[in-house]
Amino acid sequence: MTKKQKKMLLRILITAVMLAVLHVLPITGVPQLIAYLAAYLVIGYDILRKAGRGILNGRAFDENFLMALATLGAFFLAVWTRSGDYVEGIAVMLFYQIGELFQSYAVGKSRRNITALMDIRPDYANIETDGELHQVAPDEVAVGSIIVVQPGEKVPLDGVVVEGEASLNTSALTGESLPRDVRAGDEIISGCIDLSGVLKIRTTKAFGESTVSKILDLVENASSRKSRSEAFISRFAKIYTPVVCIAALALAVLMPLGRMAFGASPDWADWVYRALSFLVVSCPCALVISIPLSFFAGIGCASKEGILIKGSNYLEALSEAKIVVFDKTGTLTQGVFEVTGVHHSPYGEQQLLEYAALAECASSHPISKSLQAAYGSEIDRSRVTDIEELSGHGVTATVDGHRIAAGNGKLMAKLGISYQDCHCVGTIIHMAIDGQYAGHIVISDVVKPHAKQAIEQLRRAGVQKTVMLTGDSKRVADSVAAELGVDEVRSELLPGDKVVQTEALLAANSTEGKLAFVGDGINDAPVLTRADIGIAMGAMGSDAAIEAADIVLMDDDPLQIAKAIRISRRCIGIVKQNIVFSLVVKFACLALVAVGAANMWAAIFADVGVMVLAVLNAIRALRCRG
Repeated sequence: MTKKQKKMLLRILITAVMLAVLHVLPITGVPQLIAYLAAYLVIGYDILRKAGRGILNGRAFDENFLMALATLGAFFLAVWTRSGDYVEGIAVMLFYQIGELFQSYAVGKSRRNITALMDIRPDYANIETDGELHQVAPDEVAVGSIIVVQPGEKVPLDGVVVEGEASLNTSALTGESLPRDVRAGDEIISGCIDLSGVLKIRTTKAFGESTVSKILDLVENASSRKSRSEAFISRFAKIYTPVVCIAALALAVLMPLGRMAFGASPDWADWVYRALSFLVVSCPCALVISIPLSFFAGIGCASKEGILIKGSNYLEALSEAKIVVFDKTGTLTQGVFEVTGVHHSPYGEQQLLEYAALAECASSHPISKSLQAAYGSEIDRSRVTDIEELSGHGVTATVDGHRIAAGNGKLMAKLGISYQDCHCVGTIIHMAIDGQYAGHIVISDVVKPHAKQAIEQLRRAGVQKTVMLTGDSKRVADSVAAELGVDEVRSELLPGDKVVQTEALLAANSTEGKLAFVGDGINDAPVLTRADIGIAMGAMGSDAAIEAADIVLMDDDPLQIAKAIRISRRCIGIVKQNIVFSLVVKFACLALVAVGAANMWAAIFADVGVMVLAVLNAIRALRCRG
């Protein structure tokens, strides 16, 4: 419990003890009133203060105002009728505060999965100077600096390991319990915990641009994006509360006046009592508290699984996903390419690989890296000039005075060069030297271990169609699609073509649910933004894709998509249950109170009891059974 929660618990206990003592004390009249008022103020002074501030700020019609009006009215009624029954007013406030304490504890519990991510925030970075380690603030470390991470410490900044070996705990980022081993040359992201070994890391990003900062920013801003359900409840409460206040006033005034008009006794005390009970019942606490709590719990559950959802609106949209569109490379495949063949080259295998690696030396694309890896020697960039990258086609460059072109068939066609197709399945890099065809290089990608299972799980989760969009050749795309069981595949697409295809799918299926796009590369950013829900691979994905996406998968596992959908649908199911349950019980009790069939104690149950039950139901969303 927090300090505030402990204080509230103490106030509840003191009030309960005071009520028990006052029940047996033989006091009446003014001393009795003063004693019960003291007990009332112990438990309700903060509600009265909030109600007063609400009135002064022009926000009178909230739950604090309703509670204050109902409980003070109960006191007034007891004084007016000289009944000496002050217990009901205090009981309403006592049980309301018990419900608030319970709700506060539940919210705190639901925050743990999300706020646990805050533990990844690094406190310092170690800089070695003259053989000694000095701790500095992470935001003071310049890009390219060498930092030292010791066992038990958090990695403060993204970078590349230059010395040492260690196992890293990545569970706070990915939800994966197995440690990840790193050594010299491996990229490393901030937020991991060093379990063994001393690492020296050359930083590649400033702290503000590091993985840990971006994750924390996503988490901190997740609650600001409201779902349609939350927006509805907010609008509902603004209209509902004034209406029930007017209805309560009508019960207290118009009904007695009506009775007088027909010659009957006005029974002012009875109708005022009904009006006060009506106000207690009418408090929309169950909806106002449980609906946001349900979404918060759902986001917390997802974050525990390494799925970062940027807002409850995206969680709600994901529950309606009927079409899932995938990029191929790095999303369904590992994006780890290997050169598997060199064909039709008069220059020889090694010479052609050298030209290709040098021409691609300025690119960070996985295919470029595989060419450089296959070349196997250090790249001398001084040999390369006039590099031009043609999006969706390839690159051209001047190497040792020769004009080199490396890319797909579209690049050869663009340059007016005849080329030979390859019988092998894979990515074909056609080469041209000084305007003459020089053969092609075959590069093969590897399907992710869970990709096929991910497609199957999506169908079980209710997704009606899966589509793969790729810039790769039709042969490669069809082969991968057939292996995975994807419903539709569209290949040889430029980045702009992916947007066009996505818009066509959106237009054709506008009434059948939401469309989710899953990608990882910078060229996927426009599509991620255009889709109803954009899902990015967070571990290996580009910064641009992560920024553009609505949901980030921290472990790059496509199997997480189906899990995220199941979590979202479970959360939305809980939200709908709470809305229906709360409204049915509320309106039933309002009717019973209005006709005099229920008293203040029934009103307390309808208010606090429903709130507690709704909160209990809401925190079920914390249990990740996705």
